[in-house]
Amino acid sequence: MKKQDAMNRDWIATARTLSQALPLLQRYDGATVVIKLGGHAMGSDDAMEIFARDVVLMQQVGINPVIVHGGGPMINRMLEKLGIKSKFKDGKRITDAATMEVVEMVLSGSVNKRIVQAINAQGGKAIGLSGKDANLMVCEFEDPDLGFVGKPTNISPDFLRNLADAEIIPVIAPVGAGQNGETFNVNGDTAAGAIASALKADRLLLLTDVAGVKDQNGDVMTDLVADQVRQLTIDGVITGGMIPKTETALAALDGGVRAVVILDGREPNACLLELFTEQGAGSLIRS
Repeated sequence: MKKQDAMNRDWIATARTLSQALPLLQRYDGATVVIKLGGHAMGSDDAMEIFARDVVLMQQVGINPVIVHGGGPMINRMLEKLGIKSKFKDGKRITDAATMEVVEMVLSGSVNKRIVQAINAQGGKAIGLSGKDANLMVCEFEDPDLGFVGKPTNISPDFLRNLADAEIIPVIAPVGAGQNGETFNVNGDTAAGAIASALKADRLLLLTDVAGVKDQNGDVMTDLVADQVRQLTIDGVITGGMIPKTETALAALDGGVRAVVILDGREPNACLLELFTEQGAGSLIRS
């Protein structure tokens, strides 16, 4: 096959893909999609660039994207550098005042601005926030033994809706405000779920480093309902780090989110594959 013929066939395939995506583009026009960014998608400049381009494209076709990010590895590196030792309870970091200062510095600072810069470099208009800005995410102590680890109790969605009206993409660090001036470290998935619930989002996409919820044979289950997820947890099929993610998904569905998808952030264009192809890209969970 001649090189020109091969190129023509590639362009034809691209045009066909765009044409087939039209019903899905129409279906999501005006929809709010909350994306929890973590794992591999934050790890390299190339992955960040692809993610940022996808987010800008989503907005261009009428979606209102809201980004909530984590940053655990970056926090660990900074704590090590500063000689602050971490203590844990039941796998959760005990966040004392000194640790909380580092958490806020890393999440609301370097991590947040890197994502904002990546989106803006692709032609988007992003703004970096934390849950403390405009009292976006008010929290209470999750467990006194964990220190300044927060449980969201109130989200202010109108502020985010105003940003969407102005075609501004919010990038939110999971740092919350307390009723008495405290600053809280909030789990990124928990924060994303609470924000998605407050916005009654059409989709909550949880980007992680696994392909989705797997069955006993290790195959990804692509379409689930809430009761199935609960039973899979009882049966010991859903285990380990997938449990808090599915718990977040169930809480978001209870809060009014239309569907939650757990998908592999290591895959290029994972969000676009999930939203704009019939087969999707991860484990979709409905109520």
